[in-house]
Amino acid sequence: MISIEDCIAFSGLTREEVDAIGEHEHIPEAVAAAVASTILRTEAGPREIREMIVDDIRASVAGGHMRHAGELLRALRHFMAAHPEAAEAGASFSR
Repeated sequence: MISIEDCIAFSGLTREEVDAIGEHEHIPEAVAAAVASTILRTEAGPREIREMIVDDIRASVAGGHMRHAGELLRALRHFMAAHPEAAEAGASFSR
């Protein structure tokens, strides 16, 4: 039997990154792991995942959930370190 940890490991992302995708897309963790795996393997995928996490951070800040925003920011930093191709030239995370 495949565990949720196996699904997350197969996705190429961390649990926190998968959770951020699940939060953004309003889908369960196992589905988010499959979606993450699929998206990550496309050319624009890393940038799409970055934007999902950034959207989640913005929503958390707007909702006053600063602790969760901090958790998401740590996930974003890890994601960007692991996937530098997600950065766009001159990208800024403020809108």
